[in-house]
Order: sequence, then C-alpha cells, then structure tokens
Amino acid sequence: MRLLRPLLGLLPALMLLAGCATLDHDPALQIGLSSAQDVQSRYGAPVRRWANEDGGETLEYSSQPFGRTCYLVRLDRSGRLLGVEETLNEASRFSTIRPGMSPEQVSRRLGRERSRVFFANSGEEVWDWNVTPDQGGYLLRFNVHFKAGQVLRTSQSLVDPERFPLLDR
Repeated sequence: MRLLRPLLGLLPALMLLAGCATLDHDPALQIGLSSAQDVQSRYGAPVRRWANEDGGETLEYSSQPFGRTCYLVRLDRSGRLLGVEETLNEASRFSTIRPGMSPEQVSRRLGRERSRVFFANSGEEVWDWNVTPDQGGYLLRFNVHFKAGQVLRTSQSLVDPERFPLLDR
C-alpha cells in the first residue's frame, strides 16, 4: 500500500489528461476502423456536414466563435474514418487560402468563421477566425477579405484582451 499511495495521488491528473484527447489525437478513433457513429458518440453532432465528390462526407467540429479550433473529419462513402485535420493551425491558414477562392471553398477549408463584417468604403466582406496566438498576451484573428465573391487577400489582427475582456474567455 505504501508504494501505491504516491501513484494514487497521480490518478486525478492522469484522468484529467485522458479527458484532454482531441479529435486529431484521440487514440479511440482509428483510421479505416472508426465510423461516423464512433466520432459522434465521442464528440457529439458536428456543426456542419459536407458531401464530398468521392461520395464520402466531411464532419465539421468548429469551436468558433469563442474557441480556436476546427476539426474536419473525413469519412469514406461507407462512413469509415479517413482522417482528421485541425484546420486553424498556421500551415493550414497561410498555405491554402489563395486569391480567387470562393466563400464556400474557404469555408470548407477553415470551417465556420467567428464573424463576418462588410466594409462599405472598400466593398470588402471580411471573415475572421480566432486562432492560437504567436504573440504572448494577445488574441490573434486570421482574416479573409472577399471582394465580388472571391478572396482578395488575408491578414491577421491582434486583439488586446484588456480592452475587450469578454472576448475569447
């Protein structure tokens, strides 16, 4: 018992870590074996479902407008797991959003946006996503600027949480 006592003290921490599995690192979900039902029983209903050209489906699990993640779960035509991608990481944001893309293409790539704002003077509609900041102490937003129904450019915005205390908390 004396040897077990220190291990028992670690049990709550280990249970907490086990509860931190995310869709892209969940050992219970296995490519080729897990089904759409397995995913939904663990993570609930997706915020959106997309039909794919190959007959499969993509389930979208976005934490916007307050969170910083979006997981796209790709399923084959029989509903088996093909893969999971976290779309709001830096590589996905910058490398895949290009001028000329349609709003649907952007939405299918990054998931549901946090907000949409139209700027009459420039004629741009700007969508934004909360993302993990690379500047300590500030919140970071990734912005996609549309004009005439196509991506014009992308940008980033730093938000001072002291000035906007209710955001992203």
